[in-house]
Amino acid sequence: MSKPILAYGEAMVEFNQRIETPRQYLQGFGGDTSNFAIAAARQGAVSGYVSAVGDDHFGQDLLDLWRRENVDVQHVSMEAGASTGLYFVTHDAQGHHFHYRRAGSAASRYRAADLPLQAIAGASALHLSGISLAISESACEAGLAAMAQARAAGVTTSLDTNLRLRLWPLPRAREKMAAALRLCDVCLPSWEDVSMLTGLNDRDAIVDQLLAYGVKLVAFKLGQEGCYVATSEQRRMVAPYPVQALDATGAGDCFGGAFMAELMAGRDPFQAARYANVAAALSTTGYGAVQPIPYRDQVEAALTAAA
Repeated sequence: MSKPILAYGEAMVEFNQRIETPRQYLQGFGGDTSNFAIAAARQGAVSGYVSAVGDDHFGQDLLDLWRRENVDVQHVSMEAGASTGLYFVTHDAQGHHFHYRRAGSAASRYRAADLPLQAIAGASALHLSGISLAISESACEAGLAAMAQARAAGVTTSLDTNLRLRLWPLPRAREKMAAALRLCDVCLPSWEDVSMLTGLNDRDAIVDQLLAYGVKLVAFKLGQEGCYVATSEQRRMVAPYPVQALDATGAGDCFGGAFMAELMAGRDPFQAARYANVAAALSTTGYGAVQPIPYRDQVEAALTAAA
């Protein structure tokens, strides 16, 4: 069996608005690193999740979801007395908006002592996000310890910047994200996040700073513009895949999971980015973070049609 791509963070149950009046919601699932793990699995990668869920109905729903999606759950614990996080997505002319109910969740209680260090050392890649580090002090310590363990074992580390200032103040986010970037091989930033974290507004200046931390590969997600892939040797725009988007929830997470699945399968970064652009675009043609994530055959069919 291939070595797994592991993701660490918090998964949540999602309620995504479908009808304005009266307001109705479609129940689904989210959480950026969980979306990532599912996207990687749907592209054919061996995928696993490292986290905790509450000992409640929603926690069991998440475990059932991952099992259906072929995401290994042996390193997900179910915590008695803790809740599973929830969030709501509403839509208006300005886009989609998130409303969270996650305080004191099982994942936020995760500690470095809970980490499956042997499994991390045996992975092909370990993925985290800014949210993985922001949900609590103990979860942040655990995330950085996981990255250090992966780095020591020669495991590729990837980091999505995902900055949520409702979870932590900007000075702390900059401090802890800088620590994570020093342990990061592949950075998957989005414009608003990384420009705020770095204080820079020029794309190449931002890439220069990320590479200066020791990052080896940057796949800069630029939405409808595509993405900008950079290493120390070359930089190149990778074209977007045009679709009629309905809901962009989780599209960046889908990009990350597809990109890392392709990268770990031996594709070069530009091939991986083209594939991930298509996967992310297709994920916006349905509602919710998980249900619209495409499978490999759908992405390959779209790539063939676009050739």
